[in-house]
Amino acid sequence: MCLAVPAKLVEHNGDEGTADLHGNRVPVNTMLTEGVQVGDWILIHAGFAIQKLTPEAAESTWAVLRDLQPPGDTDAPTSPNSPTPATTPGKEGEPG
Repeated sequence: MCLAVPAKLVEHNGDEGTADLHGNRVPVNTMLTEGVQVGDWILIHAGFAIQKLTPEAAESTWAVLRDLQPPGDTDAPTSPNSPTPATTPGKEGEPG
């Protein structure tokens, strides 16, 4: 199964950019999404931005992904602007 996820484009230079994926910065190629700009929501698959999204579409996609998480799993982000589990205090790598 293939999965594409929404992220916000935070840097862009030519066909290369950086997207924010719940606090993780990931490199992304934007050659397939003409006219994207910093601040746009994009759909990422295999390192490529494949579609520009509205903020509402990004949030609704994350809502679907949240619904798919197993009951009791608190590591999934709650909104497109939530921090990743690895950057949330008290998570992996911290004494508890």
